[in-house]
Amino acid sequence: MTTLLILFVFMNLDTILNTGHCTETRDQVLSITPKTEKQVDIVKNVSSHYETALWQPASPHYIKEETQVHLFVPANSSEMIKNLLRTNDITHEVMLDNTNELIEMQRKNDSTDPRSGSTYYEQYHSLDDIYDWINRTTHSNPNTVKLILVGSSYEKRPLYALKLSFNNRPNKKAMWIDCGIHAREWISPAFCLWFVEHLLSFYKHNRDITRILDNMDVYVLPVMNPDGYKYTWTTNRMWRKNRSLCKTTGCIGVDLNRNFDANWCTEGASHDPCSEIYCGAFPESEPESQAVANFLRSHKDSVQLYFTIHSYSQMLLFPYSCSLEEAENHRDLLEMVQDAAQAIRRYYSNNYKYGPGAKTIYLAPGGSDDWAYNLGIKYSFTFELQDRGRYGFLLPTPLISKACNEALIAVKMIALKVLEKTQAARGYPQTV
Repeated sequence: MTTLLILFVFMNLDTILNTGHCTETRDQVLSITPKTEKQVDIVKNVSSHYETALWQPASPHYIKEETQVHLFVPANSSEMIKNLLRTNDITHEVMLDNTNELIEMQRKNDSTDPRSGSTYYEQYHSLDDIYDWINRTTHSNPNTVKLILVGSSYEKRPLYALKLSFNNRPNKKAMWIDCGIHAREWISPAFCLWFVEHLLSFYKHNRDITRILDNMDVYVLPVMNPDGYKYTWTTNRMWRKNRSLCKTTGCIGVDLNRNFDANWCTEGASHDPCSEIYCGAFPESEPESQAVANFLRSHKDSVQLYFTIHSYSQMLLFPYSCSLEEAENHRDLLEMVQDAAQAIRRYYSNNYKYGPGAKTIYLAPGGSDDWAYNLGIKYSFTFELQDRGRYGFLLPTPLISKACNEALIAVKMIALKVLEKTQAARGYPQTV
C-alpha cells in the first residue's frame, strides 16, 4: 500500500506541485516537435547555443522534422526559449515541470546498507555508496564473488568489476555486463546492483538463474564512467560524458560510447570536443574505454555474451549501430530480442522496440557493443531501459523495480538462448 501511494504521488507530482498560487519559474523539460527545415535549424540552435541539456536525441545532429525533441531547460532560460519557440510557431509543451523535486527525491536514501533489505535496491546510490556495496558484496560472498580492478578513470577512480563464479567447470564461458557508461543514466548502475543481488539470492532457488550460473561466469561493471557519475551527484545532474579535459579547447568530456574502434568517428559522432557525442582524440583515447577493451580482449575466448545498459527509450538493440550493414548472425540476434520484448510485454505490459541500432535509432559509431561484436563476441546487446520520455533520465525511484525486472527477464531469456546455441554447437548435452 505504501509503495502504491508513493507511486501515485510521483505520477501526479506535476499536478500536486502546480496547485496553489506559486508562479516562480522552474527547471523544466520541454517536448518540442519541429515541422519544417527552418524550425529544425532553430531547435538545433537552441539546443546548441543556449544553456540547455538535450535529452533526446543525443545530439543536435540527429534533430529532424516531425521528430520529438526532449530538452532540459534551466529556469533562467525558460521564458526566453519558450518565447522563441512561440514566435516561430514551433510546437512544444512542458513534459516535466518538477525536475528539481525529482532530482532531490532521487538523491534521498533510506539506507546505505544493503543488509537493510530489498528497498536498498529500489533507490539510487552515490558513487561512494556503490563502492561500499561492491566491498560488502565481495566480503559477504568470498566463495562466489571476486573483485577485479579493471582499470582507473581519467580522475583516477577505480573501475571495479565483480566476477560471479559458482563452479570450476573446464572451458566455462562467460557474460559481461557494464552499466553507467553515460553519467546521467542512473537507472543503469541501479540495474547492475539489482542484477548481482538477484543472481546471488536466487541461485539454486530459480531454475533459469541456476542454469545460467552453472554454465557461465558473470562479469559485472556497475559504473563504467565513475567521474561523470560522481559529477551528476555533486554538480550537474544532466552530465553525459566522462570528465577528461581537452587542452586545446578547454571543453570537458568524451562520449565513451563513441570512443571504441568500430567505424570510429564516422557519421553519428563528432570531432568537436564540446559536443555531447565527441568521439575523443583517437579510438580508446579514454582510460575507461581502454580498460574495458583491454579486459575483453584478454578474455575474448571465454566471454561469449555482452550487454551494455543504457536509458532511456525502452529498446533492445544489437549490432550494428556504426553501420547499416547487417551482422553475420542477424537472424539469431533479432530472434533473441524479439522473444525478450514479447516476454516483457507479456509479464509487465510494457512495449520495447528492438532491432539493429543504426536502423532502429540512428547511426552511432564507436559504440562498445559493435566493438565487442567485431572482437568476436557474437552475442552483443545494448539495452535502453525505461521510460519512453515521461520522466526520461529522472526516472522516479518507485519505478526502479519494474525497470530492473524488465531488463532482468530480457537478460535471462537471451542468456538461456545463447547457452542453447553454443552448447549445441559444441556438441554438449543440454543441462537443466
